[in-house]
Amino acid sequence: MTSRTDPQHDIDGDVYVWPRHLASTTGTGDPALAPLLDLGWEPQYDDANVFVSAPDRRVRLGYLPEGEDDELWRINAYKDSFGPPAWGACFNDRVPTEFVTAFTTALATAYEQGPDAYLARPVSGTDKHDPFLAVVPLLKQGWEIDRPRRGVFAVQAPDGHAAMEFTTGALDPETELTTREARWQLWAGTSVDRPVWYATASTDTPVALLTAVTECIADPAPLPRWREATSSYIKGMAQLTPIRAPGPPAPTPLDVQRALSSRRPAALPPTSVPCWCTTSRPALPDPRR
Repeated sequence: MTSRTDPQHDIDGDVYVWPRHLASTTGTGDPALAPLLDLGWEPQYDDANVFVSAPDRRVRLGYLPEGEDDELWRINAYKDSFGPPAWGACFNDRVPTEFVTAFTTALATAYEQGPDAYLARPVSGTDKHDPFLAVVPLLKQGWEIDRPRRGVFAVQAPDGHAAMEFTTGALDPETELTTREARWQLWAGTSVDRPVWYATASTDTPVALLTAVTECIADPAPLPRWREATSSYIKGMAQLTPIRAPGPPAPTPLDVQRALSSRRPAALPPTSVPCWCTTSRPALPDPRR
């Protein structure tokens, strides 16, 4: 029997946005916080800002809608909970929420595996930790290798409106954690200098976390958004397709049986049968001669 539940009933939006790197934030941080809260990480609140720490205090996340700049998400991991961060990542306030959720979901998985996973440094030439693995999902979707500036290796989206950049050479660890001058930068918009959204990650950010984000970006499925909420996609660049209302559900065998029953013709009334009289008819007059 066919299910009557149509998945489109659960879609939060009235348009699909494609390509998905031209979507923007959904305006809520709950989906990205959920993977960590589900592990029992305790949140602390400061007005609208939310701070979440791992039980061992070696991974910390800040969701900062009332922060001093546009960096809405800051995630740091530590070898020593009282020392400087081993790595840091940030997402600004326009990054599609699904991309941040992909990162925090992978972080939750790595945390359950232990420090060897969530503190795993990228190492070129290795099977699991080679930095090149992070760009593979994008290359498979037609993103092209580019060298936009000296000392920068990049892969660019086919439409030219997004890129993932890798800066070569030595970088200052503190600068990586406090500015956009980090080892990795993802952005979408008209240029890297004026992006609509951007995300950065420092040198020692685990490759598995970066790959989770690029796999989400490379997913060919569009993202649902509300047409009137123009801040949820990059207006003038994104392609919008209406989410069609679901059609009528397929009939069940019982539905078919009921329909057939309702179409049966009503019983015909009894046919009127003439009653033959046994009285003899009067004799006809003789014809005139």
